[in-house]
Amino acid sequence: MAQQHQISKAVISRLPRYYRYLRVLIEEGVERVSSEELSRLMKATASQIRQDLNNFGGFGQQGYGYNVKSLYNEIGKILGVEQAHDLIVIGAGNLGRALVRYKGFSTHGFKFRAMFDIDDNLCGKSINGVKVYHLNGLLNFVMKNKVDIAALTIPSEDAIKVSKQLYSLGIRYFWNFAHTDLELPSDAIVKNVHLLDSLLELSFEASRSKEH
Repeated sequence: MAQQHQISKAVISRLPRYYRYLRVLIEEGVERVSSEELSRLMKATASQIRQDLNNFGGFGQQGYGYNVKSLYNEIGKILGVEQAHDLIVIGAGNLGRALVRYKGFSTHGFKFRAMFDIDDNLCGKSINGVKVYHLNGLLNFVMKNKVDIAALTIPSEDAIKVSKQLYSLGIRYFWNFAHTDLELPSDAIVKNVHLLDSLLELSFEASRSKEH
């Protein structure tokens, strides 16, 4: 298998889509699928699918296509879903609470271990079994517990400050919902989820449609 650093970000960004669509095929009882059939389902070219999968060894057989369950499991391994990933959430507001309540994350190995907030009315409570701690206790928690990923659901200025603190504590993976880019060294891996950006893209399309 090719090393991860040799794979383009564009290819990596498409792997979760393959994984999701293959799951649909499994639930429909489909045992094998060709790249052409998968391309119609995903609205991508068959050539692109073959090129993407060839980065990891191909997995298909000429004249047969792909075994759906086998390909699903292999992509799952590449994505690391067989490993447990421990997450903390900074911000126990509506968005933070929605994240820990979503059941789909736990089925793919993501475990929320704690939430942190500055609201004394929230601290000490549990949301879907995840305890909310005061932000002042962040250092102590990270020093005593394994934390792989930090989800940031706090205002922009706070996110920049807290992410630097988390980085100094050894955390390198950030799921950023704040409306800002984090100011972290290059070895930090940040996945930005700017909800307003995607909504504004829809606004653009809707506005164009009304003009015609």
